[in-house]
Amino acid sequence: MKRVLTALILIPVVLLLVFLWPQSSWLFTLAVAAVAALAAWEFLGLAQNSGATPPRIAVLVAILALFACNLIWDQRDHTAAIVVVLSLALLVYCTFFRPVDMMLADASTSIFCFLYIGTTLITLPSLREEANGPSLVAFLLCAVWAGDMAALYVGRAWGRHKMAPSLSPNKTWEGALGSIAGSLLVTGALLGLAHLLMAQWNRAWLSYPEDLWYWLGMAVIINIAAQVGDLAESALKRSAGVKDSGSLLPGHGGVLDRIDALLLAAPVLWYAQVIHQWF
Repeated sequence: MKRVLTALILIPVVLLLVFLWPQSSWLFTLAVAAVAALAAWEFLGLAQNSGATPPRIAVLVAILALFACNLIWDQRDHTAAIVVVLSLALLVYCTFFRPVDMMLADASTSIFCFLYIGTTLITLPSLREEANGPSLVAFLLCAVWAGDMAALYVGRAWGRHKMAPSLSPNKTWEGALGSIAGSLLVTGALLGLAHLLMAQWNRAWLSYPEDLWYWLGMAVIINIAAQVGDLAESALKRSAGVKDSGSLLPGHGGVLDRIDALLLAAPVLWYAQVIHQWF
């Protein structure tokens, strides 16, 4: 029940940020940056459980600087340079301000946190800046959420064959297939809703200009990326010897637990869109 109530509160808030005030990109970027900072804080806590002592404030500054740069410059033109500069800045900081015997662990953890959380979530504001940006973000979120819920219920009802018991004992292949089906169903519903809004009310609040098969294929790709992202975070938690990354969200654990799937799904959709535009 806690899980359901938390979702019922958070989902409308997220969708409002996606669709409300389409010209206020800074507000959406600020919200994603706050989520990234919270998730990074939790990740650095996991790292400390594993013996590292990463500089939390320095990592958070680097991540927030990445989002600030996204507001100032075109992300597509400057991403590589910004990421390299901020990663090197973290390396330099750890070189001079961390104990020598902890430098390797601290620098590696800091830069990995920056890449794992910062450079993946920065694709969300970039996606929203596309011509049909709010629709793209809604597609991403709905595909991930529907897949997650379908995996939970299908896995509990029919799950028999374990997928990766050493990483996540409760995940099954039946649940994984149910997750893909959930993403496909919600994608079909979104495209149907977009068509209905345009046909009945001449509203382009949802816009998916490509063929149906393109979006169904993207739903499968995003779903697979999301499931891998979930397993990757499970592996990180097991390595740190904890069950949840935090306790901020009742029924869901920490912020990192809630967004683990997006950390792979969001950049996959972003780069798929970039590649698609090339052709």
